[in-house]
Amino acid sequence: MQIRVFYDGLCPLCVKEVARWKNARFTSEVEWFDITGQEKALEAWGIDPHKALLELHTMTDDGRVYTSIDSYSLLLKQLPAWTWLGRVMSLPGLKQFLKWTYDWMTRVRLKKEGRWPGQCNTKQCK
Repeated sequence: MQIRVFYDGLCPLCVKEVARWKNARFTSEVEWFDITGQEKALEAWGIDPHKALLELHTMTDDGRVYTSIDSYSLLLKQLPAWTWLGRVMSLPGLKQFLKWTYDWMTRVRLKKEGRWPGQCNTKQCK
């Protein structure tokens, strides 16, 4: 299986984590795709660019798209030492809690960076 990971290249934490993950020994081939300025490419793959900014997206070579915690779970299941965690993350209840936490952290980060969708980050509108 091949997995394409769509990540936010303007997010310092995301870039740091991707650099760490690039050195991991996945059982599947993993391609890292920076979504910055790639709205047309995302749309061609059927991915909403707005949603791609808010949630980690992955796509398998058969065209299935995973988002948020399902993306992390998919990736962890491809790491032999971490497969168990990928399965645990998918458990009902825990999965919803992790998604809520992830969404909250993303919202805080994007607002702090002035990149929250619809947020004005220019002097003219402040």
